[in-house]
Amino acid sequence: VLGERTLVMGILNVTPDSFSDGGKWQGVDKALAHMEEMVRDGADIIDIGAESSRPGFKVMPADEEIERLMPYLEAVVRECPVPVSVDTFKAETASTAWQAGADILNDIWGLQYEEEPGEMARVAAETGLPVIVMHNQHGKSYAGDVIETMQGFFRRSLAIAREAGVKREQVILDPGIGFGKDTAANLLVQR
Repeated sequence: VLGERTLVMGILNVTPDSFSDGGKWQGVDKALAHMEEMVRDGADIIDIGAESSRPGFKVMPADEEIERLMPYLEAVVRECPVPVSVDTFKAETASTAWQAGADILNDIWGLQYEEEPGEMARVAAETGLPVIVMHNQHGKSYAGDVIETMQGFFRRSLAIAREAGVKREQVILDPGIGFGKDTAANLLVQR
């Protein structure tokens, strides 16, 4: 249930080049042990990502992302006592994750991935899964006010969601701290 208290999302990166953990959880057994530790420590959601989004990352094809993700996702879904989120911006990966039992979609491009216009929103509408819509942009400079720019981004995301048939209560907005922002903008967003 959202809104009753702050929820903690535990991040389980299964990429060899993760910017946050350097690929420490390679191997399903290590990943499961880390998931269990995060749940014991109070994680309310476990978010699995199979493609690095570190600065300068190169987008991997969906079939490669799915191949890397599935052994981990299947094991975590089977063992995890809390909802499981999948961090992807590709519709094919999202649909495959839903079929494997994922509970939430987490899109770092906020339904606005340029290569697949509207496709992630279509998957969210078809599956009924909640979708985390994160603010992001290429580069860190802003022509105007950061907050106003983010509001415009979210208005576009919500319009895309509405057009695809995603219910408003399915959408969770994420300010994207650390993505498309410099230090000053990140601090402003956190206030």
